[in-house]
Formats: sequence, C-alpha cells, structure tokens
Amino acid sequence: MHPQRIISLVPSQTELLFDLGVEDRLVGLTKFCIHPADKVKLKTVVGGTKTLHMDRIHALRPDLILANKEENTREEIEELQRLYPVHVTDITTLEDALAMIRTVGGLVGASEKANGLAEVLAADFRKLSVAAAETAPRVAYFIWRKPWMAAAADTFIDHLLRAAGFRNAFAGQSRYPELTEADIRAARPDAVFLSSEPYPFGEKHRAELRALCPEAEILLVDGELFSWYGSRLRHSVAYFQELRHRLGLP
Repeated sequence: MHPQRIISLVPSQTELLFDLGVEDRLVGLTKFCIHPADKVKLKTVVGGTKTLHMDRIHALRPDLILANKEENTREEIEELQRLYPVHVTDITTLEDALAMIRTVGGLVGASEKANGLAEVLAADFRKLSVAAAETAPRVAYFIWRKPWMAAAADTFIDHLLRAAGFRNAFAGQSRYPELTEADIRAARPDAVFLSSEPYPFGEKHRAELRALCPEAEILLVDGELFSWYGSRLRHSVAYFQELRHRLGLP
C-alpha cells in the first residue's frame, strides 16, 4: 500500500507531488512550499525547511516524509528517521533530479506520471543548443549578500548553468563560497546573475556589483528555475534560452 499521509520538507518536491496528482495524500509542508499557490495554503505548515515544528509533524502522523540533504538539517532529519519513513535526496545534477522524480513517483504510486514527466524534461534539455564550453560566457551566480556568496562547483545551480551554455566564474571553488570584493573583481565575469531567492536582491545590489564588475552584464534572474529540481524544470529551458538572447547569444 502506498503512503497515505505524506509530509514534504522540500519546496520543489512539494510542487512535484501536486503535479503527480497525489495532493489529497499530502498532509504537511513547509512555509517555503509556495507552489501551487492556491493549493499549498490549504495544507498544514510544519515550519521552515531548517526550523521544523516537531509537534506539528507528530500530530500529522506521517507515513512518508520527503527531505533533502542540503535543504534540511541533519539533526532534524535524523530525529524524524527514528520515528517515520524518511526519503532523503541529494541533488547536484539534472540526472539526479530526473532520478528523484521517478523514485518519488514510485514511492507515492504515480510511476506512470513521474516517468512521463522525466522523459519530457530530458527531451527539453536535449534541445538546448549551446556553444563549446571553452567559448561560453563566464557567469557569477550570486545567492547572498553580507557576505557575498555564489553558487560554485558541486551544486545543482552550477550544473544548470553549464546545461544552459554558461561557464561558472567560480567553478574553481566548491558549493557556496563566501567571497570578498577582491575575489569578485578578480573573477571578471562576463555576466552576473542575482538570484531571486533566497536573498532579495534589488537595484542597489546591481549598483554594487556594477562597481566591482564594470564590464559585466548584471541581471536579476528567477532562482526557482535554476535551483528547483522538481516539475518546475518544465519552465527552465525556455527561460534559459530567453536569458541567452538577452545576453546576445544564439
């Protein structure tokens, strides 16, 4: 029998559950689970991704919890694993994301829909026509300010940047390094992407970076389409093509 009381602690996987048609069995989610907006508001919020309210989770009596190595804390997940079935994902590549979609589909009894979605996504990403890596523009993808932090190698964002035909200006570093102004100047990116999440970048931050990288094109970008690894990926390829056009690329 498939789980009947599911809690998702991962926003992108929450949206996936709705798209797989099992929303009636989703009983709990986090405050950062914002899609689909008209439906998530009907579910019980069990806290933030890293600040869970254990009492609310216990009250919901879940028979499956979806979690993620990066988005949730090890301590809280280990506590939940002692009491409930917890499926923990670790996503750093598109292939990881497609495998996750298929696996979650199997866990919740929606394999046909999940496999179909994974096939569509794989086909969409194959359509991306990008230049050779050595000629691709170098992009600095920022996720935080005070301190400046960027997505570097070994991240899902880095993988999608490369899939979209960009080079990561901080590919020589790992995960999400803290950067000084000197680091940023030295990187000399061709373009700077300011992610819409988790930090609320605005015009003043564009001005700061324009002073540090005067030759770079500086864009505010949709962070969900670079970092959500569920069904939201359906919108990523068209968005990446639009970004390339904005930068004057084929």
